[in-house]
Amino acid sequence: MSEARRLLIVEDDESFARTLKRSFERRDYEVRVAHGPDELDALLADYRPGYAVVDLKLGNASGLACVQTLRAADAAMRIVVLTGFASIATAVEAIKLGASYYLAKPSNTDDIEAAFERTEGNVDASLDARATSIKTVEWEHIHQTLVETGFNISETARRLGMHRRTLARKLEKRQIR
Repeated sequence: MSEARRLLIVEDDESFARTLKRSFERRDYEVRVAHGPDELDALLADYRPGYAVVDLKLGNASGLACVQTLRAADAAMRIVVLTGFASIATAVEAIKLGASYYLAKPSNTDDIEAAFERTEGNVDASLDARATSIKTVEWEHIHQTLVETGFNISETARRLGMHRRTLARKLEKRQIR
């Protein structure tokens, strides 16, 4: 099998990873799964994928570190980052670190494969002004601070000037995955 059809999935949700793996295998990809950054290093020692799907939040770890590791392993790799709540801050960071595309969950195999194929931006993308709610601005600020602290809840709460339990409640309402 050619390297162009090798896929690495970095996802801590085992059932989602298994479903995604089977779906891509039906499309003739050779697929391997890592459930976190520790497994990623071991897999890359003997497996060179042309494509990767990385979950943004991997337990207590950040998928952004995995994006950086994958980009260092192969600058031509097509990397798609998946997240349960897309924020501008994490999208920008993911692209800066080498992700090819950033998708919000739920995303299916068609969405991911289409993202792999997109190599250029779309000049016809809608520029409609969308009013941003105060809750969205707050969430994006919280998420940016989470990224800056490596998803450390206590440090994020300190930087935001709120109690750790208050931040934890806010995060429970809007999942990061």
